[in-house]
Amino acid sequence: MHECVTVLAPAKINLGLQVLPRRNDGFHSIRSLFTTVNLCDRITVSVSDKKNFCGVSCEGMALPSENTFTKAYKAFCVLTGVESGVSVEVTKHIPSGGGLGGGSSDASSFLQSIDTIFGTGLSETEFMKLSGEVGSDCFFFTKALLACKNTALFRPFAAFVEGRGEVVTELRARNDYSVLLVMPEVSVSTPFAYNLVDAAGTTALDRNFGIEDAAGLYAKDVLEWNFVNDFTLPVRGAFEKVNEALNDIGESGADFADMSGSGSTVFGVFSDAARARKALAVLQKKWRAVLV
Repeated sequence: MHECVTVLAPAKINLGLQVLPRRNDGFHSIRSLFTTVNLCDRITVSVSDKKNFCGVSCEGMALPSENTFTKAYKAFCVLTGVESGVSVEVTKHIPSGGGLGGGSSDASSFLQSIDTIFGTGLSETEFMKLSGEVGSDCFFFTKALLACKNTALFRPFAAFVEGRGEVVTELRARNDYSVLLVMPEVSVSTPFAYNLVDAAGTTALDRNFGIEDAAGLYAKDVLEWNFVNDFTLPVRGAFEKVNEALNDIGESGADFADMSGSGSTVFGVFSDAARARKALAVLQKKWRAVLV
């Protein structure tokens, strides 16, 4: 048994996100191309002397007593019968409420950490079952982490995601562009963002966005991308800082720009790394920005 494990949990961006009408169970199905980016939280998990315990500390952030880590831990223990407790230290770099999937990525990395610590040898099917008990984006991050498990360095992972997030089809990831993230100091609640989309009536199936459409567009020159995120218009209309950040990154020379997920993070994709660095230098004067 390993006493301590340290892992990185990557962020993601969405290239296109179609929100389908609300289902009878109250959830929305989506269609989206997800890809990881090299902005990562650092998670250190160690065995605790306490049984049935999951203590989480995160410098600079007060986490509620019930959070994605405790949720993942409880589901893991029910599945495996493990009773040993764990302590978790989190160094956050991915903003909360930013549409980058930080909480889900943290939970997925944490699950794989405790699987390593306790030697439970979970299968992909079991990891995916646990993902469904924690959060919709966990399915994607679990697939990404399993695909990159034997890779020493970060490498991008891309997939077309459908349903509530449980249908994840891996695509050939690209690494021939730079992504500039701009993070407005505003947190967008995912349920609130879905309500905005519902109110705006933008969940109608007025365009094709299946896996073939997404993969075909993703393979094109970045300048030809015309991915559409159904959250972007209603969220930028409700949050002036998001609107301003989108305008700024759109004027920065990006080949493609949009909002990630339900916001608030916006991003620009650059086929030229030097141009991306110049844009970063300008945008950093006004925003929290990072080149990944």
